[in-house]
Amino acid sequence: MFPWAAFLSYIFIMAITPGPNNIMCMNNAAQKGLRKALPFNFGVLTGIFIGVIICAVFSSLLFTLIPRIQFPMKILGAAYMLYLALKTLLPSKKRAVRDSSGSFIAGMALQLINPKIMIYGITAMSSFILPWYTSIPILVCFAFLLAFTGFASTLCWSAFGSLFSKIFNKHGLILNIVMALLLVYCAVSLFL
Repeated sequence: MFPWAAFLSYIFIMAITPGPNNIMCMNNAAQKGLRKALPFNFGVLTGIFIGVIICAVFSSLLFTLIPRIQFPMKILGAAYMLYLALKTLLPSKKRAVRDSSGSFIAGMALQLINPKIMIYGITAMSSFILPWYTSIPILVCFAFLLAFTGFASTLCWSAFGSLFSKIFNKHGLILNIVMALLLVYCAVSLFL
């Protein structure tokens, strides 16, 4: 049976945690207002979808050409999730984002060079989806689900950026512990 709980936990955590998309969307909305930040958000949605489709093709080719790669890919995916869990617990330096373009093209182009999106797509496809599904329409649906989850997260960061900032500053340790534990759960569930 498909591991929905672990998969949904993974994509939620990956989408909601700070990354280039979320920080830039929050910054755009703070500078220009939510309505003027929307083109960038829709560019992010399109870019994530394209990026995840590329990841699906790449992962699928690896699984087809080298069938024995599934277990090593699970190990790499689990190791990456454990790395993220550790990184989530360790204090990080906050970076201020100055000005960013709010265009659709800028939002889409960012995804093609955003390593978090590529890791997000490859890990989701190789660790969760491809062991269960190989049909192209189903893979496209999962790609859209991954992209839409990222888009929903950027909308949240845009709309509630200052609120999230206050929450992370006030309750950051508790939130980081919960997210780290969920990532460990996701990594372990790959092998159950």
